[in-house]
Amino acid sequence: MPTILQIKGWRVYIYMNEGNEPPHVHVAKGEALGKFWLVPEEANISEAYAYNFTPAQKREIREILLQHYDLIKQVWEIR
Repeated sequence: MPTILQIKGWRVYIYMNEGNEPPHVHVAKGEALGKFWLVPEEANISEAYAYNFTPAQKREIREILLQHYDLIKQVWEIR
């Protein structure tokens, strides 16, 4: 599971063998674990799940993922 980013305590990573799932990343910080879909046609992020997230953490990780969207998409495509 390669790590794409480590920023503000967040680890953003992918699994290499998730079959035919659409592009997405997994995120973790402390007890907070989540999965977010990349929505390429909108250059946007959609939450699949977010366990133990506060509302502020959801806003923060969404902002981080959007700021690094192109990098994440690129890593997903070459995996």
